[in-house]
Amino acid sequence: MNVVLSRRDKEKKSRTRLFIEAGVIVALMILTMVVLPLVLEDFRLKLVGRFLAMAIVALGIDLIWGYTGLLSLGHGIFFALGGYAFAMYLNLQLPEGEMPEFFMLYGVEKLPIFWEPFRSLPFTLIAMVVIPGIIAGILGYLVFRNRIKGVYFSIITQAALLVFFNFFNGQQKLINGTNGLKTDSSFFFGQRVGEPSTQLIFYEITIVCVLLVYLLCRWLTSGRFGRLLIAIRDDETRVRFTGYDPTWFKVVVFAISGAIAGISGALYTVQSGIITPNFMEVSFSIEMVIAVAVGGRGTLSGAILGTILVNAVRTYLSESFPEIWLFFQGALFLIVVTVLPDGIVGWVKDVLLVQIRRLTGRDHPLTYPAIAEDPVIQSEKEQLTKDEV
Repeated sequence: MNVVLSRRDKEKKSRTRLFIEAGVIVALMILTMVVLPLVLEDFRLKLVGRFLAMAIVALGIDLIWGYTGLLSLGHGIFFALGGYAFAMYLNLQLPEGEMPEFFMLYGVEKLPIFWEPFRSLPFTLIAMVVIPGIIAGILGYLVFRNRIKGVYFSIITQAALLVFFNFFNGQQKLINGTNGLKTDSSFFFGQRVGEPSTQLIFYEITIVCVLLVYLLCRWLTSGRFGRLLIAIRDDETRVRFTGYDPTWFKVVVFAISGAIAGISGALYTVQSGIITPNFMEVSFSIEMVIAVAVGGRGTLSGAILGTILVNAVRTYLSESFPEIWLFFQGALFLIVVTVLPDGIVGWVKDVLLVQIRRLTGRDHPLTYPAIAEDPVIQSEKEQLTKDEV
């Protein structure tokens, strides 16, 4: 009976924690939408918008790494694909018969056929989610069907990243190669993308997308699907013996993570003003992973917090110490990862809150909260007391 009550109490507390966490995230995001545009200048607000866009891809990485145990070092692929999709649409917002200027520089007289669908905004919005998701799903299937995991999976995703980087880097006549595609001088619904008013719109859209992606990830990880992902992370062999095929679950979650990265890339592109193959560099993907580690993997809220914190610290250090800021950044990462292996949110949940409960006298066993009221235990205590007397 006590075990049943304990499980119910744990489920109730778990749901309560989820509601509190979701409520805090929603409240902070609404505050961010209303207050920051009033107190920050345009340049700083654009930086915050980029940080929030990066928080979206961090949620996707946390989904595949924190909950499924698969460390991807190649999410820059999906991030850049989403950015290129939206940038292609913006570059085609020209008078009838005109093409983007860089085509003229390379002697291209006719628009490449794969550019044509990106004249449509609905197609572009779908493509910047679906294309990265499909590429991630195909890559995941090729890897997971051979039961590749651990460090080998990380190496393969990094190798795939290098392949995409070199391919996009050399396509001068198709996507402007190393120069990339600019977006700040393009027009979106008749408004120049680089204008502060337009950037404010994208900033607000980014906040909404962070909320939606967070709620999606929380929904995926809080039910049976999420418990299965954690089981795959902790003991994939046992999951396979229970009758489940982990391959398809990993393919699905990797595809979802890739699609989320595509959304992030598109929003980051319009707020940074350009998309280039540099977003497919290994260092950029590693920075995404570091941000999740700093915040606390397997927490979702930690992915958002870590991304914003890491990018804010990097911006401050690069402005204050332009010559040696990389050393400060590296030292900061090493300290956080070694001292706080579970990240900031993990430390708060596992250390700080536990200490607070102990100091306030509210600490109690989690497995059997009603054990002191068990009649059997009470009779044994009474018998021990009699024996001592």
